[in-house]
This record gives sequence, C-alpha cells and structure tokens, in this order.
Amino acid sequence: MALEAQTKSIVAQFDYTDEDVNKGVKEFLRQMGEGLEKDGTSMSQIPTYVTAVPNGTEKGLYMAVDLGGTNFRVCSIQLNGDTTFNLTYTKVAIPKELMVAKTAQQLFAFLAKQIELFLRTHHEEHFEAHVRRRLTVSSPDGYMDENVFRLGFTFSFPVQQSGINKGTLIRWTKGFDIPDAIGKDVCALLQIEIDRLHLPVRVAALVNDTVGTLMARSYTSPGKTGAVLGAIFGTGTNGAYIEKLENLKKPLTGEYDKSTGDMVINTEWGSFDNQLNVLPNTSWDIQLDKSSVNPGIQMYEKRVSGMFLGEILRLALLDLLKDPKVSFFKDENSSSNDWKSTTNIAEDSSIYTEWGIDTAIMSVAAADNTPELSVLRQELESTLHIHSPAHDDAEAFKAIAGAVARRAARLAAVAIAAVVLQTGQLSASNDEPVDIGVDGSLVEHYPYFREMIYEALRIIDGVGEEGAKRIRIGVAKDGSGVGAALIALVAAGMEKSTTTADYFSELRSHAHAQSTSLTAVLEDNDEVTTD
Repeated sequence: MALEAQTKSIVAQFDYTDEDVNKGVKEFLRQMGEGLEKDGTSMSQIPTYVTAVPNGTEKGLYMAVDLGGTNFRVCSIQLNGDTTFNLTYTKVAIPKELMVAKTAQQLFAFLAKQIELFLRTHHEEHFEAHVRRRLTVSSPDGYMDENVFRLGFTFSFPVQQSGINKGTLIRWTKGFDIPDAIGKDVCALLQIEIDRLHLPVRVAALVNDTVGTLMARSYTSPGKTGAVLGAIFGTGTNGAYIEKLENLKKPLTGEYDKSTGDMVINTEWGSFDNQLNVLPNTSWDIQLDKSSVNPGIQMYEKRVSGMFLGEILRLALLDLLKDPKVSFFKDENSSSNDWKSTTNIAEDSSIYTEWGIDTAIMSVAAADNTPELSVLRQELESTLHIHSPAHDDAEAFKAIAGAVARRAARLAAVAIAAVVLQTGQLSASNDEPVDIGVDGSLVEHYPYFREMIYEALRIIDGVGEEGAKRIRIGVAKDGSGVGAALIALVAAGMEKSTTTADYFSELRSHAHAQSTSLTAVLEDNDEVTTD
C-alpha cells in the first residue's frame, strides 16, 4: 500500500490540468507576439526567407543532409511531381567527442566525409561526370555545372538566418557544445569542408527540420490546402509555421519574395517560457535542468522532448527507491513477489546512471496492457537489469512513466493550439482541415501520444470539440530530408533568375573568408584530419 500511495503522489505532481493548458496557450501566444516584434526574446521567431510552400507538382533530383541531434542523415530525393517521392539515405551516429569538439572544423569535416561516402555509394556517376566536366568560360570556376548537386542542409539548432542559404549559429542544444562555431555561418562551414574534398555539391539552402517537415507535409498533404505548421516531437521539439508578413514587425534584412504576403517562421519553441511563468516545475525538472549542459534555457523542450523524458522518469524513480518506507524493486523474500523470486537491481543497472533510461522503455510501458505486465517486466530485466520485478513494481513504473508522457503530450497541445489560433485558420469560413505536419519518435512510436494531444486540444478555449475535429495531425515521413530537398529546389529557381556565379559567389567568398582561421587550426592540430 505504501508503494501505491507514493506512486499516486508522484503521478499527481505531473498532472497538467485543463486550466494549466489554457494558461499555457495564452502565454505561448504572448511570447510568439513578442518574438515577432523584437530579437532577444525567449521564443526567437526566426524568419526563414521561405515565403511559400509546395503544392505537390514539384520535380527533380536533390540532395539533403540532416544534422538533427544524435544522428546525421545524408539523402538524395527524387521528386516525382505527383505528391510522391523516392528517397535514398544513409544514417550515421555522431561520435560523442564531436558533439563537444574543440573546433567546428572537426565536426563539419566529419559531415562532409559522410556526404562523400554517400555519393560514392549511391551516385558514383556524378563523381565520374564531375571529373570529366568539360572546360567552359561560362561558369565561375571554369566548368560546366550540370552535374553538381544542390543540397538542402537541415540544421536543427537555433540560427540567425539572413538568406535562403545563410545563417549564423546562435547556440547549441541537444547535448552539443562547440563554442568555436557560435556566430559562424553554418552553410559556409559545411561548404568549406565539401570543397576540401572536391565534391560536386553546393549548399543551396539552410533548413530547420521543422521547416522541412512543413514543406514535406505540404508536398504530400491530401486536400486543397497545404500544412500551416510543421512540428518535431522527437529527440528535441520545435515548430515552424506560416505567418503573415504584416505581423512580422522586427527588421528583416536580405532578399525574399514579398508577393505571397507570407513568411515561414521558425519559432524555436523549445525555449518557450524559460522564465517559468506557466511551465510546470517539479523537483525532478529542477534536478534535470541543473545537470544539463544548458541550465536555464530550453525549458519547454526539457519537459516535452524524448531526450529528456527518460531522465525525468529516472529521477522520480530514484526518489522512490530511496524511500525507506516503500518496497520498490526490492523484496525481503520471494513470497512477496508474484513470480516467487526475489527482486533485485544489478549494481551496473542504468537506473543509477545519468541519462540511463531511454524513452523507448516508456513506450513499452504504455503499450503493455497484459494482465501481468509481463512485456514491461521482461523489458525492465533485459534493459535496466532489474531482476524479477514484481507486478506492483511494474505498475508503479508504468504509472509514473505514463504521467511524464501525458504531461508532455498536453504541453505539445499547448504549442499546436497556440500556432493554429495565431494563424486564424479555425476562423476561416471554409471547412477545410487545418493540416499539421509532425515528425519525430514521440508522435510516431509512443502509443497514444497523438490521442493525448487531441484530448487536450478539445478543452482549449478557441479550439474546442469542433476545432479539434478540423485539426488534422499527420506524420510527415522523412520530413526533414524531403523538405530540405524542396527548399533546395526553391534555391535552384533563384539561381535561374540570376546566374550561378551571382548566386553562389557570395556564399563561396564568405565560406573561404571563414576558412582562413580554420586552416590555421588544421595545420596546427595534428589530430585533425579530413581523411
């Protein structure tokens, strides 16, 4: 009984009530407006220089790379012009040491090498054609350009964008910390390393993964209208939406198409309410924030994204384990365990290790509705090395994990509802669905996560039952890659309106201006290689 009572007490601390949700939406809208008016706010509301979304008729072969967190993806995408596409990709884990490398060059050299390996494996003909390019005086480097890939670079960290293929890094998130890269143009950093390897690739567009998700969902979306929001609920969380240019009050430099009257805005909502005006803040949230690499910021993300949910759960479980009045994952003798064996936790169990619980086991807990919770109990044994966990133990684990996830889903609904209300789409006279493109492990793989989002949407002022029925949340599969390809297509169209030399000379000039200091580092540091 003590375990049940303490479990209920912990679960109650993760309760995010209907009133809390509505307060959250109001504050979210306020901070969105603040970010549209000036820089330096919690929610950066970054203009992306993308002023229209696709309609599904686009065609062509483009490349995309995606640095979104713990993995790096390299893709080539054939857009077929009929809302369908064919995708080829490889994925590689980012070595931990490169996430905190001494120089940006070390990380970006690794990324360029993965692009080379992908091209050699999947597009060898481009290498051969690139080598055989015939001389001509009509292009900036003296060669014909028809075999050069236009690449969309999905870079899922806060950047200050100043053009479709330019953006300086504001700060790192998701466990990355390379101070040397702050304030530098990430497109230029990648182009430098691509050029070192003499690859037939040009960084044509800088894409946030949420913008890519928005573009991809619009390309594949059923119905007459495209998506209004692209959102990521995975390792991290963020959203990009279509805003009226007239609402963007802060200065906007650089060239962009004003004819649409719209601008895609990257909200950077992971940093919503860093001040904790309305966000829930348990003792476990406080512990997690203090031990993170970026204490005091990304406070919304630390309560919503998959990277952090497992750690919040672990911290709550540890407090339960330390309670001398509670028998949790321990038995005095086998008679107290329904499996008639004694529960114990191995000394090397990752429950004792910081970040030792992966969100994946929370999905197992949510999905296991067997009478004895046998699937979860086996997972606890194999993953966390908790031997012979009792049914009561598994019930407590499932309840607390479910509470952490439900709070995350309701917080996700706060962001979605606020953006939908900001766009005014629910007030439109037509009955067209309000389309939301989503990507990420939580919305794809966590059982009932979308259902919990809809449950919260229905109680939000201005949305309600009828509004929730019109909001269509659909997974934009491979959203970041396909979206990056679509924006690279937009960039290719910009090239045609000028010349290749005009469009890329500034990028290359900027890239090689930055390369001087990097080259010095390369020469002085024997450990840095690009082989």
